[in-house]
Amino acid sequence: MSQEYRTKKRFGQHFLHDHGVIHKLIQYINPKNDQQIIEIGPGMGALTFPLLEHIEHIEVIEIDRDVIKHLQQLGGDRLTIHNIDALKFNLADLLKGTQKMRVVGNLPYNISTPLIFHLLTYQEHIQDMHFMLQKEVVDRITAQPGSKTFGRLSVMVQYYCNTEYLFYVGPEAFKPPPKVDSAVICLQPWQEKPYQAKDVAVFAKVVTQAFSMRRKTLRNTLKKLFTTEQIESVGINPSARAETLDVKNFVDLSNLTTLEELLAIQ
Repeated sequence: MSQEYRTKKRFGQHFLHDHGVIHKLIQYINPKNDQQIIEIGPGMGALTFPLLEHIEHIEVIEIDRDVIKHLQQLGGDRLTIHNIDALKFNLADLLKGTQKMRVVGNLPYNISTPLIFHLLTYQEHIQDMHFMLQKEVVDRITAQPGSKTFGRLSVMVQYYCNTEYLFYVGPEAFKPPPKVDSAVICLQPWQEKPYQAKDVAVFAKVVTQAFSMRRKTLRNTLKKLFTTEQIESVGINPSARAETLDVKNFVDLSNLTTLEELLAIQ
């Protein structure tokens, strides 16, 4: 079936086929039989079936019914398939007691960022996540303050997770080859966050507002939310730009206000 199947652009399908890359990824994942592993977007099973060489069972989330037939034929009862859009899937439905889930996948690049944000809402139930993503996205997620790639995505993901760039993957590792480079990332939700926002919704609004006009100073971008004195009160220079702040700085800023106060301003 793999020779006959035509990838579908609407699902952003680029199937991984490089055995060296697959082996390397599995080494990083290091799956154990007593762990609950969930794969998002298995496609033709390039990662799924090598994973099943190490574990007895795997659960996959796949939207494309055509590839599901292929997966069912080869996976049998060792594979549980959830035919649903990963962006709409309630991961908590898969919880087995207090055991945390491990999530893996070659994510469709056209939905990778919203999908990561969706998964972060379940971060307390997740042990770790290993994803193949567009390299540009991995660079942004793992970026450090002061770099050009550091932005809203960096701050939000790093608030919830320890982020680690694992390795580069070229376009030739996929069929069809994407027009972009790829990379593998590990996201490990903090067991205890280094910095705790009083209200995550406020934190997200402050971060979004701060990066809404990257070239402007915080005094200008945040003027509707905070006075110059308030910004200075948490040890931040109002003349600085958003990309120079770290996660702690954004948490400190967000803890100056409440959601009710922000909504009243707007």
